[in-house]
Amino acid sequence: MPWTELSLRVTRRDWPRVERALEDLGALSVTLLDAEDQPILEPGPGETPLWESIVAQALFPQEADRRGLVAALAELAPGADLDGASFREVADADWTRAWMDQYRPMRFGERLWVVPGGMALPEDADAASAVVVELDPGLAFGSGTHPTTALCLEWLDRLAGEGRLAGRLVLDYGAGSGILAIAALALGAGRAIAVDNDPQALIATRDNAARNGIEPERLHVMAPDDFAADPRADGGCEVVVANILAGALVALAPTLMRAAAPGAPIALSGVLAAQADEVAAAYRDGLADEPDVTPDGDWVRITGIRAG
Repeated sequence: MPWTELSLRVTRRDWPRVERALEDLGALSVTLLDAEDQPILEPGPGETPLWESIVAQALFPQEADRRGLVAALAELAPGADLDGASFREVADADWTRAWMDQYRPMRFGERLWVVPGGMALPEDADAASAVVVELDPGLAFGSGTHPTTALCLEWLDRLAGEGRLAGRLVLDYGAGSGILAIAALALGAGRAIAVDNDPQALIATRDNAARNGIEPERLHVMAPDDFAADPRADGGCEVVVANILAGALVALAPTLMRAAAPGAPIALSGVLAAQADEVAAAYRDGLADEPDVTPDGDWVRITGIRAG
């Protein structure tokens, strides 16, 4: 059935009062959008930061009294700016199906495919040579659709084609959905360590590993503190990939360089082009050669070989 959607612009200061009012008025769901292009790229675990200016979209039954809702909001949240409040009718939809329609099988490099769970490869795919990773991101980042993830998946596929992944121990730091660690194992890596500070990411990684038939002994999923205490954090990782953000990559340079074995290929992503020099500088002294920078739109991947 159709629904009535109330849309209004709210400041962060006013939002708690407006949120309580919408709940009291029976809103079935509320979606928050950034009103002024103020990105929040990677909040910490448990954090729910908000933009300074928010567009709130509240869903009500179709028969909701629109004038009554605005009048009640004005009474329950005095001082909130309701002049721009607007309504529209929203058709019902199968939201899971709508998401799946947008998320299609994707190829990275020569052989690697990432597909939604239960979906088949396209008819023109070379099924005999394809390496398939089935994925449900859950609440964690990493489905392959973002350029930063795509850059890392292409890099892993190329390493496998060059024979530099087979049997090796891969560190995926900032694992998100686990897509990079699982792809590395599917491409022939011997074992992988997936590290993330978000409990939802650890759950998603384990779930996706099971979905792909990855044996538990081949994939070790852990929080940063657990990895820091692991003996393999001291030069035991033969391939290192980290898809996080520039600031975190700079701060983690000592950790990742310590974890990388001499000669280990390293890939860093989650970096905007304007941040590439800063991130590369944090790793340059530990690499055998000048870091290589590969762009994809506004984003880049930085790669190199651990010195020694």
